[in-house]
Amino acid sequence: MIFFIDSANLDEIKKAEDLGFIKGVTTNPSLIAKESVSGKNSILDHYQKICKLVSGEISAEVISTKFKDIVKEGHQLAEIDKKIVVKIPIVGDGLKAISYFSKKKIKTNCTLVFSATQALLAAKSGATYVSLFMGRIDDWNKQPCSSVEIISDIKTILQNYHYSTKILAASIRSHKHIIECAKIGTDVVTASFTLLNSLIKHPLTDSGLKKFIDDYKITKS
Repeated sequence: MIFFIDSANLDEIKKAEDLGFIKGVTTNPSLIAKESVSGKNSILDHYQKICKLVSGEISAEVISTKFKDIVKEGHQLAEIDKKIVVKIPIVGDGLKAISYFSKKKIKTNCTLVFSATQALLAAKSGATYVSLFMGRIDDWNKQPCSSVEIISDIKTILQNYHYSTKILAASIRSHKHIIECAKIGTDVVTASFTLLNSLIKHPLTDSGLKKFIDDYKITKS
């Protein structure tokens, strides 16, 4: 399972890259806006800065929802760097655009997926990644099953028909989400820097390290 950082903050992304185990970046319009980046040229420039910081793939999301506009915007994003994956919402014209980009050998990330049927359609359209939003699913009281069950269903479906589409778990809220994804065999998990960094930590590690250091000081004196 690969880890991506879900952020548009350059400092966070640089720290994530330095950790070594985080291999890519996912962004969205909300994360870009959080960095006070606005205007087409400024956004494209911001993506260029991200590309210079990381060695892995960067999902950059289109704003458009109409086919021609998605294609135009997607090409602009893809031309920034070969690391860019065009992130497209699962709407009718979005699936059409994913199919178009697939034929052009341009990688895509089908986003805002909340069901196994949506994931299946994304895979059939040729999406490179399908992003399922775990936290939002579990927050929605009308959802008949958990996000973990949906990801498990998607994994089974994609394997049944040998689709190359990778499952990207997003909207991660806890360590439990990550562990369940790893047990299922999810391809990618994307999360905030705070959550990813917390995976390293454990109270017993802290106390054990303190004891080692204290004991070393005794032997050294």
